[in-house]
Amino acid sequence: MPDRHELASRVDPDRHVLIAGPTASGKSGLALALARSQGGIVVNADALQVWSCWRVLTARPSSVDEAAAAHALYGHVHPDQSYSVGDWLTEIGTLLKTGQRLIIVGGTGLYHTALTRGLAVIPPVPPGVRAQGDTWLADGGLEEMIAALDPRTRARLDLRNPARVQRAWEVLTATGRGLADWQADTPPPLIGPEDATRLVLHVDRDRLARRIAQRFDLMVQQGALDEVAAMLPHWDPRAQWARAIGAAELAGYLQGRRSLEDAREQSVVATRQYAKSQRIWFRNRMRDWTRIEAPYDG
Repeated sequence: MPDRHELASRVDPDRHVLIAGPTASGKSGLALALARSQGGIVVNADALQVWSCWRVLTARPSSVDEAAAAHALYGHVHPDQSYSVGDWLTEIGTLLKTGQRLIIVGGTGLYHTALTRGLAVIPPVPPGVRAQGDTWLADGGLEEMIAALDPRTRARLDLRNPARVQRAWEVLTATGRGLADWQADTPPPLIGPEDATRLVLHVDRDRLARRIAQRFDLMVQQGALDEVAAMLPHWDPRAQWARAIGAAELAGYLQGRRSLEDAREQSVVATRQYAKSQRIWFRNRMRDWTRIEAPYDG
């Protein structure tokens, strides 16, 4: 199996590069190797690595990595702000205008799909509608919220994902038009198939499970508990930043509601489940990307 430097040598240095893959698969290491050997800006495509409050907990590139090559869109959003895939695409568009080569890396499949297939421009949802949706969902109203959706959107939506159900309900409530109808008016993608090398890293499940557990233990050693402790005074389980895997579990430990061993176990299980959902997205929505074996040293 090739190491990340050998993989980097196979990539066209004159095109943008998009790197997807499940969490802990070595994406960031490969992106850094490409930037150092071929040039380019390493750009974040992970919806949780945008938050300024999490570096260790979301495995953002270290300060050493950031000093070795230019990085963008990491840790630049304050927890008081909201952030969407539309915001991310706007920032990618700004970077593209500089004419620099982008090495876009991350595990958020929606970001990659929106970048390469386009994203419908939907008007912002008023805070009052979002607050109403938060309350309804928190009170156990998922099934009622699903029933309130327009049939076309309901037929296309992942109804097991409460966040997406709420988003669809918010759009319908705020605009009077279903999410599926908005998505039908999708503009051209920012980066088409001819403009980039598109890679999906594959890792054997057992090997990935070991890497996930090892990485979480390393996070705890490197200060993840300190990061969570700093956010406890502002804790809101409904906030976007609070969705970082391990945040709620470690908060429970710090609040005396569970043991550290239990927090670790639940965090590792949640990470494995997330990796499974990532693989399903890549398999179903990114079939035309090049699949490669993840490097051992990533």
